Amino acid sequence: MSQTELKETEQHTPSPERGEPGVLMNARAVCNVCKRLYRDPKILPCLHTFCCDCIAQLEPFSVSERGGHLEAPEDGRRQRRRSGDPAADRPTVTVLCPECDSEVDIPASGPAGLSTDHLALDEVFLETLVTDGPLGCDLCGEGGAERRCEVCCVNLCEFCCQAHRRQKRTASHSVQGLEELKARGRLCRPVLCSLHPGQELRLFCQPCDLPVCLDCATTLHRDHRCCPAHDVIDQHGDSIRELVAVRIRPQLEQLEGSLQKVEASQETLQVRVEAMANEVRAFARGYASAVESHCLSLLRRLEELRVQRRNQLHLQRAQLQQALLDVRGGVDFAERLLSCGSDAEILSAKGVTLRRLTSLAKSCHDPHPVTPDDGSSISFLAREPAGEVEGYPVVGIINSKTVDVSRCTIEGEGLQRVVEGQQGCFTLVCRDSAGEHMARGGEHVLISIVHREKKKCTVETTVTDNDDGSYSVSYTPEEAGTYSVWVCVKAQHVKGSPFTLNVKRKLRHHSGTYHCCSFCSSGGAKEARCGCAGTMPGGFKGCGHGHKGHPGKPHWSCCGSTVEQSECLPASVIAAVSPRGHLRTVEL
Repeated sequence: MSQTELKETEQHTPSPERGEPGVLMNARAVCNVCKRLYRDPKILPCLHTFCCDCIAQLEPFSVSERGGHLEAPEDGRRQRRRSGDPAADRPTVTVLCPECDSEVDIPASGPAGLSTDHLALDEVFLETLVTDGPLGCDLCGEGGAERRCEVCCVNLCEFCCQAHRRQKRTASHSVQGLEELKARGRLCRPVLCSLHPGQELRLFCQPCDLPVCLDCATTLHRDHRCCPAHDVIDQHGDSIRELVAVRIRPQLEQLEGSLQKVEASQETLQVRVEAMANEVRAFARGYASAVESHCLSLLRRLEELRVQRRNQLHLQRAQLQQALLDVRGGVDFAERLLSCGSDAEILSAKGVTLRRLTSLAKSCHDPHPVTPDDGSSISFLAREPAGEVEGYPVVGIINSKTVDVSRCTIEGEGLQRVVEGQQGCFTLVCRDSAGEHMARGGEHVLISIVHREKKKCTVETTVTDNDDGSYSVSYTPEEAGTYSVWVCVKAQHVKGSPFTLNVKRKLRHHSGTYHCCSFCSSGGAKEARCGCAGTMPGGFKGCGHGHKGHPGKPHWSCCGSTVEQSECLPASVIAAVSPRGHLRTVEL
């Protein structure tokens, strides 16, 4: 903002200090911290705008060391780093936004290094135009201003306006009537260069990602690719527009819907609790003083649950409201920037806008649908024993237990030792958040067993609800291998799921004889062969006691295994063990 505009703002800012209480002003032209018209408005990374001085007065939330490279794209900050300015290596200061309480980083150069909100400056000037009282001429200071030079940003009386047009340097400037500007309802002020006063930002440096003036393009950005702003505005404007339309606006609609669900659930909770309180009172009227006391205790418990659920809904509502405010603020700013901002204004705020919208998109990416607790988990069990009150047995309890999937457990050996073709069993035990066994069934339980290598190989399972919070699961795998076992309650995996199940092959029975040697077991037959590959002299093809290849102990003739209670090895293993081709003893 120019010195003249600052002077105008000071002269025409309605505030209690200036004796103008109760004057209504355009909210977009007023800083929410100082409650006055913006003075040098700056955009925080969360897309909220405040006066530069107001940002400087915020208490630091945290301070951390800055990395070795400079992240901000401003030319001035790059020049300070090249010239060795210590401000480039100052610690990063984080403050809390007064509007949304977001943690935002302030550049090393201070609030002045933040992007200027030119839309706010337009609103401030428009506010000065529509306020009561004439504006003075900025040149002569005497006559009432009737026109304004949009290039020099000064208000002119009729005499000074004629002089302004007669001068060769200012003859081509655009001069508009103040009444015409008031009728427009918005302004399109030129955005001037901070390094070259009077020069408008008409070019865009693509390597630096900055709008620049002609002098900047010929000096600081001499070797860079600079092009007219109107040539690149569609590309950068579309990136903001696409981010809003594709990712942010659907999230905005989803947050609004979730908030409506929470608000509706609050009403449903109250109605449900009141209806249940009537049910409890009707049940308790049939008892004497002991039953009445029990009734009152049930109502106290119900009230505690109502307060607990209400507090949970209040917290959900507050979190959703804050998320909604953040997303709506980003969307409103981006849409207003695209609809009201000039090319230079959009390019000036493009960086901070894209960063904020990207941050919102990441923080809200694919949020889980909100499922508020409307009291459905609270139930009155009229026939359940409730102990004794004043020596009388009473019934009726308030049940508020809900399944905590992370607390559910698996019991039994059905996921440890299983053989193909044999039935395996295990038990799923549902528990609440305190780890206590649920006393009732009725939960939605899903069990899926799939072969890891053969995805089409699945195992049929049977789930039995035991009506005591436990569920018996049985299955029979038909093929050996490694399986994944999914155990889900309410469409959520229990702790440890998916489990790994190793199904072993069914034992092979021996087809030969468990003997001491082929000679003895065959009754002295020379042609008898043994799976151990042993032979003995004299033309015998099988093994004998103490001869070459004999294992020294009894063994199976079919495979050579020395363990009587063992599995018969397949032919491929026998061939590897017996390279000479001995298969097994002839039928004995």
